[in-house]
Amino acid sequence: MKDKKNIYLLYAISFLQGLVFYGPVATLYRQAAGVSVLQITVIESISLALCIALEMPWGLVADRIGYRKTMIITWGIYFISKVVFWKADGFGLFLLERLLLSVVMAGMSGCDLSILYLSCREEESQQVFGIYQSLGMAGLLFASLFYSVFIGGNYRLAGFLTMAAYGVAAVLVFGLFEVKEPEKEKKSSMHFFHTFLDVVKDRYFLLGMVGITLLEETNQTITVFLNQLQYVKCGMEPKTMGYVFIIVTLSGIAGGMWSCRLNKKMGIFPFTVALFLCGGISCLVLFQTRNGLLSVLSIILLRLASSLFGPLKARLQNCRVTSADRATVLSIYAVVGEACGTGTNLIFGKAAAVDLTYAMLWGSLLCTAGGVLFVISHLKMDQNN
Repeated sequence: MKDKKNIYLLYAISFLQGLVFYGPVATLYRQAAGVSVLQITVIESISLALCIALEMPWGLVADRIGYRKTMIITWGIYFISKVVFWKADGFGLFLLERLLLSVVMAGMSGCDLSILYLSCREEESQQVFGIYQSLGMAGLLFASLFYSVFIGGNYRLAGFLTMAAYGVAAVLVFGLFEVKEPEKEKKSSMHFFHTFLDVVKDRYFLLGMVGITLLEETNQTITVFLNQLQYVKCGMEPKTMGYVFIIVTLSGIAGGMWSCRLNKKMGIFPFTVALFLCGGISCLVLFQTRNGLLSVLSIILLRLASSLFGPLKARLQNCRVTSADRATVLSIYAVVGEACGTGTNLIFGKAAAVDLTYAMLWGSLLCTAGGVLFVISHLKMDQNN
């Protein structure tokens, strides 16, 4: 019963976390507050660099004090970060908001998924992860619709409502039950070193995770930040962007819900190759077109590819963990991904500052490289097995 309560609470928290009412105009919100696109990508890279520094220490702390306490601490900081975002004006405060968010992401990394994984049967995990991801997208969908109908150009109201939703989520976290007994004895640094070595030795699995990360980072940068610039280039009005954002969010919900079913039907190798191809093709279309409809369809395809991958990646990582230090191992996986994101974000920002089409071309190259790395990983792991 406690396990089911954990799952349902995390579902509710995921929905509330998706209530980002400024989502359809996230870039325009920042620009209106005096932050350029290049500064946005610089902030993202600094944020990822801090995440890298904090991931493994947070993982060790989570395994020691328990996942519930870690979630309570990080969600408290999460709420504070949204207060800062609501009031932010200029580069400094937006950087502060992102630094707080780095602390949160590093702390939560693996904790929420570990609670879900340990609260359900292993064979159900991809489906549970898919519902968890889709509910976050459903929250974003509701927020986007609310923005388009009621908020319009009032960016600060969107920031305030987002802060309120995160405050409610921070309260719900207190209802979680612990699924892992806190460690009574402090483990030596050598224990962590051996855990780290065990993960690093699994180099072909890590190679596949890097490949997935390249697709995810492309999706994050293009569908969250650069999409609005693409729409402006196509002559789209801000209000229309809100409705487009709703459609794109629906594709994210569909991806989370269909991931398990399509993976079982197609098989993991054809399924993943198709997703990398979809990501690469969508970026190539964005590189070449100024047509609004083609741009929207390409953004949808990219979001769908990434969201279909999300639950599968979570299942693959959790199934790969054999150590009792689950949060530590998942944090190491996250460090690998964030290290990739730090570099790709900077290149995206510099490319977009010169010409938006260069950024889209870079996205296509990343998806292609990611697909190659994942194929190599899959083939090598099959040989070793």
